[in-house]
Amino acid sequence: MDFITKELMTKIQWLAAVLVCTILLSSCNTLSPTQIVTKSATSAIGPTIAPIVIVDGLGHEITLKKTAQRILSLAPSNTEILFAIGAGDQVVGRDSFSDYPQEALALSDVGGGFGELNTEAIVSLQPDLVLAAEITPPEQILALENLGMTVFALKNPVEFEELFNNLKTVGVLTGRESEAQILSDALLSRLQVVESTISAANGHPLVFYELDVTDPNAPWTSGPGTFIDTMIRRAGGENLGSALQGFWIQVSLEELIRLDPDVIILGDYTLGGVTPEMVAQRVGWEGLKAVKEGHVYIFDDNLVSRPGPRLLDGLEAMARLLHPELFK
Repeated sequence: MDFITKELMTKIQWLAAVLVCTILLSSCNTLSPTQIVTKSATSAIGPTIAPIVIVDGLGHEITLKKTAQRILSLAPSNTEILFAIGAGDQVVGRDSFSDYPQEALALSDVGGGFGELNTEAIVSLQPDLVLAAEITPPEQILALENLGMTVFALKNPVEFEELFNNLKTVGVLTGRESEAQILSDALLSRLQVVESTISAANGHPLVFYELDVTDPNAPWTSGPGTFIDTMIRRAGGENLGSALQGFWIQVSLEELIRLDPDVIILGDYTLGGVTPEMVAQRVGWEGLKAVKEGHVYIFDDNLVSRPGPRLLDGLEAMARLLHPELFK
């Protein structure tokens, strides 16, 4: 497979992940990034000995004899959560897309995402818990269950409060309840600072969040009921896609020109390398208000498409883009 083919496949996998997903501050002047714990700390509560019975994001009742000590993560967001609450040393394997934090890259790669799982490698890791996600293909979950493994799927959050619940759930599964609570409280505090700051905003700019522009005459964006929609709203903006139908939608250039967004955010910069300069060169886009006024910004899409602790980093970054006057 040549380089161009590999690059295309990566882009297709990324877009597929986005489309299938029913999906992603200590002060006004200083917004600190999420701190990822890279070494396990001893939990104040410690590993739970009694069986844990808990319902996962798919509505399945899952039972663990005790807190998990050998965990296989099948989603980048799960991996980030595990490390963020200090359970990194309990993770024995990861999916191919889990690349954060850096320490995760040293773990065994078992494939996954929308590709094939390496079941032989998974069996050799002997996980006592497979932490999947709501978007993990059902056939992968079934295959692992048929191998006798305990699979827990986290619900994909649409609001920040659901993210905090996920953190606490993983805390219970791993015996890291106190760490998960501390992290949830810290993230909630940062959320409240952003919302307090945004409350002083003088209006809400109309935002077009670009997911993919393979066809410049029909770019993909995020509709209502997605985390991107939530993030734009809570960062003090109005999502152009919220008035459309569907979670992930293509917008015609004619409709985009009619709505004329104040701000364009390039989520496809992360894997597609799309830049503001490239947007300005598109035929028909030069007349858009956001392009004429220089309000086209690159953005790390991982901060909205991965429902983990870094969503707060994404909210803070987006709030700064939409309301720079409030975050001097």
